[in-house]
Amino acid sequence: MKYLKRFVIFLFVTGCSTTQLVENWKNPDIDSYSPSKILIVGMTSNLEAREQFEKKLQAEYESRGIEAVTSLELFEASFTTEKQSEEELRRLENKLITDGFDTILFTKVIGVEDKISYRSTYDEYDNTHRRFTEEYLKYQDAFYNPEYYNEYTVYHAETSMYCICPTKDRELIWKGYIDIIDPESVKETVNDYVSLVMVVLEEQQLTNPNPLNDETNTEAIK
Repeated sequence: MKYLKRFVIFLFVTGCSTTQLVENWKNPDIDSYSPSKILIVGMTSNLEAREQFEKKLQAEYESRGIEAVTSLELFEASFTTEKQSEEELRRLENKLITDGFDTILFTKVIGVEDKISYRSTYDEYDNTHRRFTEEYLKYQDAFYNPEYYNEYTVYHAETSMYCICPTKDRELIWKGYIDIIDPESVKETVNDYVSLVMVVLEEQQLTNPNPLNDETNTEAIK
């Protein structure tokens, strides 16, 4: 089963999705961890995307028997778009602990990059037999013919899992860096992103496995 999960991660990394795992880090002092009650926070001004994202993650955790609450259920919609002071966030953490939360899963976009990819035929061209006129005529198409290149946007996102357990130091448990490649559909992007996060967290033993997925995977292996 573990090899199957690694294969799924490989598919996400190699581009069979709108999201790609760039890298992830796990606290070396923690072998395994599973939240009891988790707060899900998506920081974005796009309210539709935030709602779909937080609810999708909430459903994933609840299917694993973990109580999950979205930030939209707990706070005003403006919470992630308005600046919060350190003292306000500290009071928030203390209130969450009082209310039984032990984990926060926090996702945000940390950068946006516009990219251009050129037709692969450029790489296949024989570089050793080329004159100035040939090369100039060939590559000028990259500027004047849109069929020779593709413009797209990459959103660099980051998801972090924090422990706010009252009996231990509040610390970072896991962090994943994920690229969102030229998203067109909010629903598709949310589904891909959440699926990738949950697969990686299961692989790192940082959440309960989904019993429905295990049953499906077991049947598929038979």
